[in-house]
Amino acid sequence: MPVSSTGRRAVLRAGWLGLVTAALAAGRARAQGGGDPAGSVETFSNALLKSMRAGSSMSFTQRYAMLAPAVDRALDLDVILRTSVGPQWANMSPDQQAALRHAFRRYTIANFAANFDSYSGETIQVNPEPRSLSNGDQIVTTKIIPTSSSPTTLAYVMRQTPSGWKAVDILADGAISRVATQRSDFRSLLARGGGPALVQSLQDKVATLSGNAPV
Repeated sequence: MPVSSTGRRAVLRAGWLGLVTAALAAGRARAQGGGDPAGSVETFSNALLKSMRAGSSMSFTQRYAMLAPAVDRALDLDVILRTSVGPQWANMSPDQQAALRHAFRRYTIANFAANFDSYSGETIQVNPEPRSLSNGDQIVTTKIIPTSSSPTTLAYVMRQTPSGWKAVDILADGAISRVATQRSDFRSLLARGGGPALVQSLQDKVATLSGNAPV
């Protein structure tokens, strides 16, 4: 049966509306699920702000539990750990590697829970236009803006992984590499006492950051 001009217009309008709706949904999914480097960093930044706003209304253990899934989604902890340890990683037994992964994850989450624990009106601005590196990584710059002092810059070195864009390094003040700082500390410990010494050091740091709270 022929379709009237009105019917054709309705079909075309419905088709365009469907395309627009799908595009908007995809954009929201990218922003919420980290489908692009800036979206992943924005999602993580929102989690940090949530922890800050919770502040003293939550115990350290509660903030730790709240931030744990956000850290797992946003950071490639395995790459960060292996890069920080360096060549000695390949010489460790699977049990030693597993113990280090566990200790390093707890330390990383505890670090964020301890440092993002109060709120005084701060905002976090995420630059939506990453800077490309020659190896395909992307640098996403953020600014933590307080109400009455200078902003703090954190830049995330983002890498495409099978589960989305994840940070493989964080640059304080946009330049000071967290991985490079850890590499110096970790290798000194490994030289003195191997994997067990590094695991113990990370466990001690978690105890200090948490005030011995269970995590």
